Amino acid sequence: MALEDFFSKYAEKLGAVLASSDWQGVTVLARDMLAVWRGGGQVFLCGNGGSAGNAMHLANDFVYGVAKRTGRGIKALALPANPAVLTCLANDLGYDRIYSEQLAVQGNHGDLLIVLSGSGNSANIVNAIHQAKTMGIKTHAILGYEGGQCRALVDNAIHFPVGDMQIAEDMQVIVGHMLMQWLYEQRQEG
Repeated sequence: MALEDFFSKYAEKLGAVLASSDWQGVTVLARDMLAVWRGGGQVFLCGNGGSAGNAMHLANDFVYGVAKRTGRGIKALALPANPAVLTCLANDLGYDRIYSEQLAVQGNHGDLLIVLSGSGNSANIVNAIHQAKTMGIKTHAILGYEGGQCRALVDNAIHFPVGDMQIAEDMQVIVGHMLMQWLYEQRQEG
């Protein structure tokens, strides 16, 4: 296959996922994020590998990009962002608790958790959802493949049934950017 054809095929695959997607779950997440923002709550994000990178990227967008004014963004924290905390928890308690333990300390009733996962089956992600539910934290997921355990566990699953990790991760960022732009339109001046 010619190189240009390879790239065109990838773009076609991504375009097909976008064209066939149901955006109702994104609408639910957008409304919940707006309520948390206006209520002074916090949004937590987590994922593994590329999804961890996406969690950090989107936390940045929510802290500053939604308002573009000092002190007006969403209180957002990417749980994979602190390597000292991650390695401490992984070493002392196990990798499967690196997110749930952070949430237990930093989360509050009424906050929001967004998990990003291709498979939806990672133990650390599943444990974070369980922890959030015990604390009254709303749970959302952006998932690929079959959605895994997370699809059934969260309050709102945004599921893209694509068996391609890169496309699944692309969709995480695309949804995040959709949310950021919509939330920017909802910002309050003053």
